[in-house]
Amino acid sequence: MTTLAALARPEVEKQPVYEPGKPIEDVARELGLDVHHIVKLASNENPFGGSPLGLAAAQRALAQAELYPDGDCVALRARLAQHWGLSPRQFVIGNGSNEIIELLGHVFLRAGDEVVMGDCAFVVYRLVTLLFGAKPVTVPMRLDRAHDLDAMAAAVTPRTRLVFVASPNNPTGAAHSPAELLDFARALPGHVVLCVDEAYAEYLDPAAAPDLRPLLAEGRAGRAGGHVIGLRTFSKIYGLAGLRIGYGYASEALAALLNRVRQPFNVNAISQAAACAALGDVDFVARCRRENAAGLRQLAAGLDAQRVEYAPSVANFLLIKVGDGARCFQWMQTQGMIVRPVAAYGLPEWIRLTVGTAEQNARFLGLLAEFLKS
Repeated sequence: MTTLAALARPEVEKQPVYEPGKPIEDVARELGLDVHHIVKLASNENPFGGSPLGLAAAQRALAQAELYPDGDCVALRARLAQHWGLSPRQFVIGNGSNEIIELLGHVFLRAGDEVVMGDCAFVVYRLVTLLFGAKPVTVPMRLDRAHDLDAMAAAVTPRTRLVFVASPNNPTGAAHSPAELLDFARALPGHVVLCVDEAYAEYLDPAAAPDLRPLLAEGRAGRAGGHVIGLRTFSKIYGLAGLRIGYGYASEALAALLNRVRQPFNVNAISQAAACAALGDVDFVARCRRENAAGLRQLAAGLDAQRVEYAPSVANFLLIKVGDGARCFQWMQTQGMIVRPVAAYGLPEWIRLTVGTAEQNARFLGLLAEFLKS
């Protein structure tokens, strides 16, 4: 009998598996800890909870859970159009922005194509590239741990189909100015689609956040600006990670291609309702941005006092050099603190820490001091 592995596409058998942050309940069960004593600062979740407006809308939407969701996300795309000053036809909604990364693969990647990305960028870019039989072309990051845009442009060949740039970048926390991103996009050849991953953009001052709308306006005039897409998510500053909803904004032509390969009910009704409402929760977003900035300062001061190296970040996490990331991860778990090892990014000496509440940050700094003495 032919084995299932033999029947499967060869890319599937070789596909690396994404490892998410450890759930609180798993750590409690494995280590015999009180679940209420555990703090998870591993997955860049919002420590202040979800958008109150979004959560209230989700509760109301549950009353009609027997109905299928709007397969075209009409209300959400209209709300996003109002928010961005774009057309509803310029948006694609995903089960998290991760799904849209995969949709880009469905539309643009064939076996043998190339995809350019930073060598220390979000691992899903590489996973999607490999899944479609394409070749990841990784470019070393700059010394400040931002993407080396000049080197990335030089890595583009006639076989390149996609380029991924995250700003701020996960897991390093570095960002590019809007002008740098626009200049980079304009310099790319017409056979390349640029994806700017803006998952953490709301943590930036709005004037410093990525904004591809000037390129989209140029694209309407027939220039290469139509070959770009920006990705946003409701998982981070809006605090709706458990509802899995994100979106891309692009030219109408690019959005239409992605919507062709999107499943008709890929985003549930509860998530759509929450996202619509969360977009209007400006006070919550502003508060989370302020608290996150204060948390970054608190952690930086504590790490400086301990003379621990870290990568300056403008996102809601810090990359911290602890000597042995795997050992630190394991030890921290025994103390009820879940952090993220990043050896998969070529950083075995480092961990990534989500910025928590002031109390959570202080607890981590105290534990780190103990770990470094152990």
